[in-house]
Amino acid sequence: MKKALKIIGIILLIILILLIAIISAGYIYIHQKVSKMNKVEIKPEELGISEQVEEHLASYRNIAIYGIDSHGVNYGTGDRSDCIIVASLNNDTGEIKLVSVYRDTYADIEGHGLDKINHAYQFGSAQLALNTLNKNLDLNIKEFVAVDFEAVSEAVDELGGVEIEIQNDELKYINGYIRDVSKITGKQADEITKAGKQLLNGVQAVAYSRIRYTTGWDYKRTERMRTVIIAMLQKLQTKNIVEINTFIDNLLPLVYTNITTNDILSLLPNVAKYKVTTSLGWPYRTRETQEGHYYGVPITLESNVVQLHKEAFGEEDYVVSDTVKEISERIIKKWGWEE
Repeated sequence: MKKALKIIGIILLIILILLIAIISAGYIYIHQKVSKMNKVEIKPEELGISEQVEEHLASYRNIAIYGIDSHGVNYGTGDRSDCIIVASLNNDTGEIKLVSVYRDTYADIEGHGLDKINHAYQFGSAQLALNTLNKNLDLNIKEFVAVDFEAVSEAVDELGGVEIEIQNDELKYINGYIRDVSKITGKQADEITKAGKQLLNGVQAVAYSRIRYTTGWDYKRTERMRTVIIAMLQKLQTKNIVEINTFIDNLLPLVYTNITTNDILSLLPNVAKYKVTTSLGWPYRTRETQEGHYYGVPITLESNVVQLHKEAFGEEDYVVSDTVKEISERIIKKWGWEE
């Protein structure tokens, strides 16, 4: 059960930016707030970003958000990223696109070969996890935010809960997860007794996000994550200044990131135009297999990356990097599966 999916609170980076922008009274105030986050250094030269990708994605600020299989603010090597979301900010339009990367995706991890993409964080913490996303998806990610699911439960409770539409086929599973999350967090929560739109507390919202056994399996589960994220953002927008300030003070110590005060300040001038416009899962086409572990093998990695760049970045005739092409060919050679 401890392996189960952990989600993040509302694109935590975006939440922080919005909150700070609303109540900030200058650089010193912002610095005091942001300094509460747990900071980690990332080596830019080891992020695996090619010159081609830097050029193609110059208008986008892509930020990785990780839900970590960890208890307490640790988030180091040995913890898997059971939730991976890329928040893509269009610097020109303010659009934010959320891309869930399925945790079982078969990918190349530097120094470890072909493996599940969520093992990258386990092998080398955020540094290797970012490198893996950049090299396999042709991205330019330099920043990340990480939390565990206990932090998400706390965030939802701080917001006073979130409204979620519960389907009939989800009732069978959500209550079992509610009991599990209650044991881990030490928080009590009522079981869900009926389908329909209803207010969920932190434990219930995390339990909802862990459901994976209905139609759609893990693909549907990542959709549930994004549903909770968007619901949190909507709830946040209803809060007053005092409530927002309390939220910041309580949640920032639970955030693990390499985002600096200056990074956040650079986003503030345009924060009012930020809006989540797209939510999707990646890869689009996979084939399932087992070789000691379950894998979701992209069919093919190259074509999935081409489609991602079309949908997320508007690149109609994108040509993948040599690195992606080479990894894609190795995956085909390994399994013998082509389109």
